[in-house]
Amino acid sequence: MDKNDKIYIAGHTGLIGSAIVNQLRHFGFNNLVFREKRELNLINSADTDIFFKQNNPDYVILAAGKTSGISGNIKFPADLIYENTLIETNIIQCSHKYGVKKLLYFGCSCMYPKYCKQPMKEDYLFSGKLESTSEHYAIAKLVGLKMCQAYNKEYKTNFLTVIPSNVYGINDRFDGKGHVIPDMIKIFHEAKNQNKKNVTLSGSGKPLRDFIFADDVAEICISILNSNVSHEIINIGSGKGISIKKLSKMIKEVTGFKGKITFDKTRPDGMMEKILDNTRIKKIGLTPKTSLEEGIILAYNSYLKTPAK
Repeated sequence: MDKNDKIYIAGHTGLIGSAIVNQLRHFGFNNLVFREKRELNLINSADTDIFFKQNNPDYVILAAGKTSGISGNIKFPADLIYENTLIETNIIQCSHKYGVKKLLYFGCSCMYPKYCKQPMKEDYLFSGKLESTSEHYAIAKLVGLKMCQAYNKEYKTNFLTVIPSNVYGINDRFDGKGHVIPDMIKIFHEAKNQNKKNVTLSGSGKPLRDFIFADDVAEICISILNSNVSHEIINIGSGKGISIKKLSKMIKEVTGFKGKITFDKTRPDGMMEKILDNTRIKKIGLTPKTSLEEGIILAYNSYLKTPAK
């Protein structure tokens, strides 16, 4: 990429999108384009087309979409599959139509089969049944991946899919409707302030997860955009797993909660193990820099700065 290239970041206010904007500016890329939801409805194909025609971006980072945790995945399957599929369809089609040099599309680790061999290699996609609690969201994300591959095959575009592990960090969602780390930070912080003696978390605590700090994802993605990679699909993860139980103890320590932790085993766990194989990013010299403990401290400090805690 040239420093003067126009880069459109779809989803610039989200956790990953905002991290990418910050990292691009850090590396001297200032010709950035983004729009608030109230300014551009990416679900509307005509609006998306007009935006691309007027702005004609050189590069596109597709980090926009509707996300949720396990409870939201179960409660809003129609919204997740509808909104994400339309957003992906509109941006990928317009990127082809208006000659975008390279598109980077964000998948998710729940795209892998429920009983996938660990660590999960990119070749294991589509090899088995999806986890039921995230099936509709995963299918929408898989549609985007296949669209990228189809456009590359038919139109010789350069559309890549990156699949991050569980992303967390600064500017995360701390509303209790997001993912495991921000949700735990909120739970333990509030329990500490209310002098609770016990915190009950959903599930058994046994699932293993692979976590990566948002700034690390952003830096790796910019390097991928600047590289001539030979793969259409690239995992971005630490390659290491930690149990939810062990993670909860780490967040308890960081937030200063002194009570006990129990688990509600009647609540769903989701996939029991989700660890991404990161061989491909390692081969091009890219690895996460932020340790999990350091990242949790940074995320907690970010939470403390959010309003209405």
